[in-house]
Amino acid sequence: MIDYHKIGERLLLIAGPCVIESKELLQEVATELVRLQEKYPVQIVFKASFDKANRSSIGSFRGPGLEKGLQMLAEIKEEFGLPLLSDIHLPSQAAPAAEVLDILQIPAFLCRQTDLLVAAAETNKIVNVKKAQFLSGPDMKHVLGKLEAAGNKQLLLTERGTSFGYNNLVVDYTGILEMQDLGYPVVMDATHSVQKPGAANGKSGGNGAYAPYMAKAAAAIGVGAFFIETHPNPSQALSDGPNMVPLAELETLLQQLLALHQLVQTF
Repeated sequence: MIDYHKIGERLLLIAGPCVIESKELLQEVATELVRLQEKYPVQIVFKASFDKANRSSIGSFRGPGLEKGLQMLAEIKEEFGLPLLSDIHLPSQAAPAAEVLDILQIPAFLCRQTDLLVAAAETNKIVNVKKAQFLSGPDMKHVLGKLEAAGNKQLLLTERGTSFGYNNLVVDYTGILEMQDLGYPVVMDATHSVQKPGAANGKSGGNGAYAPYMAKAAAAIGVGAFFIETHPNPSQALSDGPNMVPLAELETLLQQLLALHQLVQTF
């Protein structure tokens, strides 16, 4: 169970593979996340997408789909006790997803889709909205207005980079500060922020080696929630491998984020 009101005070880590590839992968990642949660003062949410409907190419792997994917995630929740997050892409997916998930995530490209936002908000689950690559931080106040109008105030906003030229993203840390001023916790998506959309011949490229720096810079300005996709072998991942933090390196990054988080809280 996530304590929404402790987000920011107690560091939140949303982590897992980009997409559900297999039961074995989910179990391997969940095992490590449970170990980290037992060792460190952190709330951890397990993340994996049941459907990646926004892949660059028609031939890209999308995942097992809504029904099977939610079943696999429910089994992870039952076995490991971790709260769950996954993306939804259609209003009709909100209600069945809410039966399993603790956080419904709205993908960046869909963050202005009113019907999708309202359907997610009406589940009364926590809703995490990724800021579109084409919006500024202050623009997200209108997204929040739609969610609030549907009666939900358990909301998160996620920074995942802004479009800059072709096949590149940049992170505007002043935009993160502006989103924080909107009154809801801000999550730093360190791995998608180093993505190079569509830059790998029909797939997204990127450089996961930069992801820890993105996360630590956000921690230094007071961000207390992080979205980090991770995989035991990113080079073999079926989606967004180039951006991921290797599972074996996640603990070191978490230690650094906790140290920065504690330091910032003393000021």
